[in-house]
Amino acid sequence: MAEIARGRSERGELVLRRRDDDGALELRVNGVFVMDDQETSSEELLASAALEAVPHPDRVLVGGLGLGYTVRALLTDDRIGEVVVAEIEPDLVSWMRSGLVPSILDDPRVAVVVGDVRDVVTGLSDCSVDAILLDVDNGPDFLVYKENSAIYTSGFLTTCRTKLRAGGVLTVWSSSASNALESAVSATFGACVVKPVPVDLQGRSELYYVYQGS
Repeated sequence: MAEIARGRSERGELVLRRRDDDGALELRVNGVFVMDDQETSSEELLASAALEAVPHPDRVLVGGLGLGYTVRALLTDDRIGEVVVAEIEPDLVSWMRSGLVPSILDDPRVAVVVGDVRDVVTGLSDCSVDAILLDVDNGPDFLVYKENSAIYTSGFLTTCRTKLRAGGVLTVWSSSASNALESAVSATFGACVVKPVPVDLQGRSELYYVYQGS
C-alpha cells in the first residue's frame, strides 16, 4: 500500500493511498475506509437519480467532494449550468487541485466552497437550486464524524427542501439501509424512494443506498 498524501484537520486525519493489489486510489478518514475509484456506481447513481427526476437541472449543490465521481457524473449532462460543491476538508480540495486526485475542478461549471454543508445549504437563497445531493459521510448509522448526524434529520432536510426550486429533488447516499433516514425524508417530502445499489468492495458483495425525496 503506497501512501500518496496525508492531511489533518480538527476532525481528524485523511489519508490518500494507492492499493497494491488492484491499483485503486483509496481515501480513508480516521482509519475508516470512505471510498475508492474502483467502485463508483453508487456515487454515480446519486447523480443520475437527481438528473432523471428534474426536468431542468441547471443549478445543483453537492455535499461532499470525495474523489469527484458524483460531480463528474453530473457534468456529463449538458443541462447542468452550475455545480456548487460543499467540502469541509481543505486538504481534499487541494489534492484535487494539485492533480493527486483526477480533477473535475477545472470545469467552469464547478464552484467549490470549503465549509460545512449545513452552513453552505443554509446560506443559499430559498428556491435557488434544482437539486441537492448529499454524500458527506457513511450514512446515519456508520458516521465517521458524529457531528454529521444532524444532516440526516428532518430539521436539516427541511432546510434543504426550502432551497429547492419547484420540481427540485434531494438525493442522499448511505452505506447502509436506514429506516430513520427513510422516515425523515418521507416526513419532509411526503414520500421517499429508496434505491439499493449492489457494489463490489474488493471482492465482497455489499449494498449501498440512495434515498430520494422530491
